[in-house]
Amino acid sequence: MFGVGVLSEFESKQLLARHGVAVSRDKLAHSADEAVAAAVEIGGPVAVKLCGSSLAHKSERGLVRLGLDNSSAVRSAADELLAAAVEEDGEVALLVSEMVAGYREFIAGVVHTEQFGPALMLGLGGVLAEAVGEAVFRLLPVSEADCKDMIEDLDIPALMAPLRGEPAVDQGALVDSLLGLAHAGGGEGVEAIDVNPLVIRDGLPVAVDALVVMTGS
Repeated sequence: MFGVGVLSEFESKQLLARHGVAVSRDKLAHSADEAVAAAVEIGGPVAVKLCGSSLAHKSERGLVRLGLDNSSAVRSAADELLAAAVEEDGEVALLVSEMVAGYREFIAGVVHTEQFGPALMLGLGGVLAEAVGEAVFRLLPVSEADCKDMIEDLDIPALMAPLRGEPAVDQGALVDSLLGLAHAGGGEGVEAIDVNPLVIRDGLPVAVDALVVMTGS
């Protein structure tokens, strides 16, 4: 049972996964040795992040290391990140994650409006956000048809088609991710959800980073 406040990235992804949202493969570690073991288990280049409920803006503090492809690099990153923690961060751990690559990134989540209540949001992320600069919203609860309409309202057919050797976006899978976010966001005690980025890998959406805020009500 989650309490009041911001969930860590690891906890946020766990919650979303339970609602059917595909998330990156992650392992939580509490030492450099555990981080190395996690990286070996995940395989391939990994990212290592300092993880905790008080660390909503890890990148701004330089608490993320990307593309680590050997045990020495993982160990060094783990030692640096643990040393960078301050008392105000509270309890922290290391999040070891697979690297998820794709040319297309979305932002998605659930926001609470004072007048209308919770709403599902979808927009383009990464460098593509500058080209479109808009997001679409639907008030909860939403249906499958609502989620399909959101994708159509973004009006990006060229980006949904095959791109740079990658297959077309599996819109059914994207709809499933949106429905999962809506179900999670409509749950008791969930105040807000932010998934940024939701990367399209091999045509399928994967939540690479996530933040969930709980009200505890």
